[in-house]
Amino acid sequence: MDWGKGIVLTFVVFAGIIISMVTICMKQDDLHLVTQNYYEEEIRYQEHIDKMDNATALGLDAFTFDGKTKAVDLHLPVGSKGELHLFRPSDARLDQKLALDIVDEQSLFVDLKDLKPGYWRIKLTWSADGKSYFQEEKVTL
Repeated sequence: MDWGKGIVLTFVVFAGIIISMVTICMKQDDLHLVTQNYYEEEIRYQEHIDKMDNATALGLDAFTFDGKTKAVDLHLPVGSKGELHLFRPSDARLDQKLALDIVDEQSLFVDLKDLKPGYWRIKLTWSADGKSYFQEEKVTL
């Protein structure tokens, strides 16, 4: 084999690798953005910062995660309403949102045993007494 055939063979192999990589990348369907409406949430980010500041000013944890029982214990006052967002960064199809309406002391426990093991972010947004709050915790099940 001479130099000309070697160079042509190298270019053909390189083109084959590039074409196969592009084909593999185009067939992937499990790519997920952090959120579907990214730009709208970016505009409303100051509201989010205000909610975090309100939660910090309370001086208490709105929820705690117990790794042994795989449960979230909420510490919200009766009359609070909000949403518990169980966010899985690696797969948006596993995300769950639970509406919260604290009407008595018994509704302050959320069982997470049915969730797939791995890294999760628990995001709690709630309102009480005319103010909105937000708290987030990163957990591994």
